[in-house]
Amino acid sequence: MICRNCNRDIAEYSNYCYFCGTQQTGVVTPRPAGAKRLTRSATDKKLAGVCGGLAEYFDADPGIVRILAALATIGSGLVFGVLTYIVAWCVLPIRSAPGVATPASATTGPAAPAH
Repeated sequence: MICRNCNRDIAEYSNYCYFCGTQQTGVVTPRPAGAKRLTRSATDKKLAGVCGGLAEYFDADPGIVRILAALATIGSGLVFGVLTYIVAWCVLPIRSAPGVATPASATTGPAAPAH
């Protein structure tokens, strides 16, 4: 579902947006089923999930997308390709998969033993 205030994707049936904190009241329209969103992959990643996200968006094999990205980087000059990847890494949001902990929800360390 989409937050009414910041227009970001949040979990279905959330009472509050975990990005901006706005209470989600009333009818919140879900994202249309046919609409795709380009995001970094949380499950299929080697570095940052950019190529995995592109593969999911275009319904392609991630290995093919990685090979094409490497060839485009070598063919266009290493600096341009690396900068493009870094910009995509910074700009694209990461999409969490069901059952996979994201950095925001992961614990920071082992739990202290109870005494």
